Amino acid sequence: MKKSNQTLLFGLPIRVILGFIAILLFMSGDGIEQAFLSKYIVHLGFSIEQSSWVFTIYGITLTIASWLAGILTDFWGAKKTMLLGVITWVIFEVGFLYVGLELHSYAWMWIFYGLRGFGYPLFAFSFIVWVAYITDQKKLGTAIGWFFFMFAGGIGFIGAYYPSLFLDKLGEMNTLWSSLAWIIAGGIMGVLAVNDRDRKGNLIYANGKNQKFKEFSKGITILWKNPRIALGGFIRTINTSAWYGFVVIMPLYYTNTLHFSTSQWLQIWAIQSISNMVFNVIWGYLGDKIGWIPVIRWFGGIGSAIACLLYFYGPIFFGHNYVTAILIGIFFGATIAAFVPLSALMAVESPRDKGAAMAILNLGAGFSSFIGPALITILYPFIGIEGLVWVFASLYILAFILSPLLRRKKVKLASVSTFRDEKVGLK
Repeated sequence: MKKSNQTLLFGLPIRVILGFIAILLFMSGDGIEQAFLSKYIVHLGFSIEQSSWVFTIYGITLTIASWLAGILTDFWGAKKTMLLGVITWVIFEVGFLYVGLELHSYAWMWIFYGLRGFGYPLFAFSFIVWVAYITDQKKLGTAIGWFFFMFAGGIGFIGAYYPSLFLDKLGEMNTLWSSLAWIIAGGIMGVLAVNDRDRKGNLIYANGKNQKFKEFSKGITILWKNPRIALGGFIRTINTSAWYGFVVIMPLYYTNTLHFSTSQWLQIWAIQSISNMVFNVIWGYLGDKIGWIPVIRWFGGIGSAIACLLYFYGPIFFGHNYVTAILIGIFFGATIAAFVPLSALMAVESPRDKGAAMAILNLGAGFSSFIGPALITILYPFIGIEGLVWVFASLYILAFILSPLLRRKKVKLASVSTFRDEKVGLK
């Protein structure tokens, strides 16, 4: 970046800081519905399976858009890709709210909510690709930690806490309509904040038709040319699969079975998201210090498996205890955040093709939003909530087993110095 771009926090350019704030606003608008929409769809007269199918279709389009975000940033530039995300979100949200929910049309719920799934990945994930291009490698883990701090702060904390305050006063539909104000404000700010040049002043996106086609194709060919990128995408899929799965089934479990109020549940989810926000930064910083893989493996893989089991069995063992439920949510949010060094690891793994590498990671992020609800849609009738919790816990154990394969060479986990060697590909 040019010297005229002043730095405000951890040596990051002012454009990045403004972009982080835009991400917070935009993802707040996207997350307003998260903790109560599935229950509201059931309240309208549809079944749990029908509700989960709406989220499953949304997850499919979100998966595609997450992959496209990285590719289009290299192909077209971050600014245009983010603008496309804003426009897409607004248009199809209006259709979803009016035709789908207000007119009670299940088919149009599928269509509009599904197409809206292209919105936030094109906005947020193209921004993180741009951040990967313009941030110094030594600060990349920290920068990505701050991105996910704002991302989780919006979609999780503000997105859940805001309706906990206004849902009873505004009602479900007015609360959902109010999300448009957050989206438009964050969208405009984000589009104005970014440019399409890297730290050296070069255009990020490709010039010329042949070069653009080559860059676009890398988003596919990198899967077999660099298997560690493919593995990173798979582990990223596991990362938030339980988060997107729990948001479908846990509102019903905590309110109907455990008899917490809707406001209490929303506050549990909001506080859980604060934990996720804070630990995104902590794990990003710690990963820069002791190594990215140890953080992913132990705190992410093992930690998240334990957190999933606590989420279901904790309230049963301790009874209807609001404080205990909050503590479990805090632990869950912290462990899910421990996968944040994956983004830095993928960017370093393919320094010349960061857009393509991040596209695969984004694909994993998007696919997790599909696989979580999909597992519920398929397995809930057979194994119920308890069985699903064990499925998600098993996935995190799998991530623990596979994560050492992300390193370029075998090292022993004997000391902090060897942890640093595990940072992968920095030498």
